[in-house]
Amino acid sequence: MKKVSLETRCKTILADVFTPVGIYLRVRDRFRDTVLLESTDHHSAENSYSFICINAIAGIEISTPESIEFKLPGTHPEKAVIRQASEVPGQLWQFMQSFDAKTPASKEGKFAQGLFGYTSFDAVQFFDTIELAKPAQEAASIPLMRYRLYQYVIAFNHFKDELYICENIIPGVETELAVVESLIRSKDVPVYPFGTTGPESSNMTDSEYIAMVKKGIDRCHRGDVFQIVLSRRFQQGFSGDEFNVYRALRSVNPSPYLFFFDYGDYKLMGSSPEAQLLIQNGKAIVHPIAGTFKRTGDEATDQQLTERLLQDAKENAEHVMLVDLARNDLSRACDDVVVNRYRQVHYYSHVIHLVSEVTGKVRAGHNPFELLAKTFPAGTLSGAPKFKAMQIIDDYEPTARSYYGGAIGFMGFDGSCTHAIMIRSFLSRNNTLIYQAGAGVVAASVPESELQEVNNKLNALKKALEIAGGIG
Repeated sequence: MKKVSLETRCKTILADVFTPVGIYLRVRDRFRDTVLLESTDHHSAENSYSFICINAIAGIEISTPESIEFKLPGTHPEKAVIRQASEVPGQLWQFMQSFDAKTPASKEGKFAQGLFGYTSFDAVQFFDTIELAKPAQEAASIPLMRYRLYQYVIAFNHFKDELYICENIIPGVETELAVVESLIRSKDVPVYPFGTTGPESSNMTDSEYIAMVKKGIDRCHRGDVFQIVLSRRFQQGFSGDEFNVYRALRSVNPSPYLFFFDYGDYKLMGSSPEAQLLIQNGKAIVHPIAGTFKRTGDEATDQQLTERLLQDAKENAEHVMLVDLARNDLSRACDDVVVNRYRQVHYYSHVIHLVSEVTGKVRAGHNPFELLAKTFPAGTLSGAPKFKAMQIIDDYEPTARSYYGGAIGFMGFDGSCTHAIMIRSFLSRNNTLIYQAGAGVVAASVPESELQEVNNKLNALKKALEIAGGIG
């Protein structure tokens, strides 16, 4: 594969009168292939960025387990055979080596030097020896993996109130910087209505989910698994502009990882509280989230619930188990693995979570896709032991998970990685919104409580659907 020279130039603008959502609404009708990533964590300079990506000019796509498609700027897509699933992380990283990226003059230029995209839950077959028997259902059938290089990345630094228009300069790719800047400065914000159509449906009834949880409890008692995450899918028809759902969700459920990826015939959007994997400054980081109570919104009551959560034997046993799993996952590809923060309480709009931080030192010349593979899927979305839990999930859940429980974010040419887990998220396809949530099942689980946990996690999504109808 030929080498492509790439230089990133950035222009700085004062951002005090702009918002990421406002600019995104202006650029999406002019450019295909747009992406919006935001964060509500603006307390430190490192976490205070939002991004808008415009005009995909290269990328990778895997739609079947048999082949992988590569596209370089200004060329037709090329397909390569996947001979062994375990070779896929290496093939992806090899494609990224096709770009000879010049070190940018400003650090913000690094935000454009890499691929934005996702890895679905079902792509685990490329990362482990597991084979999933269940085919992807038509309603949620999207490419297993999809990553793209964008010509423009608009980076917002909320900490400094600055905006950077970063352009990847590549031979043969025509610049449209003047158009991008004109759209940013435009006063017009086009908004369209949204509405749900028909009743909500699910891939199983309450009683069927409870029966599945009971089977999961039995597998824990037999010693097949210590914990297993069993999920349930819902879907809702709609008409109009589903970006209104994203706008409502970011308001209802502010989270560290907000995203809206528009692929034309389908879209992924969400407000994820949990990182799949972060790689920065020579360190790999995961944040296991396990242990969940419902919030009431009343400060005194929520404080009492927090104390109960910290004392709850079942929730804490689940958390300890998944912290150990995170340590084991990182130890497969990193050195000096440690638990930096343990069992911290984090408050979200509808739930209270226990969160820890596990870090490891990455090895020289690391492949970030290989690290992603070692930690994928998150134990908080599968269970422990992970391999056996995934086999049971594939057997028990009536539909393939598709996007749910996968990872979405950025892979840098420099080996950096920022990926969130696709939870508290929607897949929009064929005028249908698909959303899903799960509960961690252990031997001490109460089936009705696990059903309620799923409902608690979905409350923010269902509230967003209600609010979205009033926007536009």
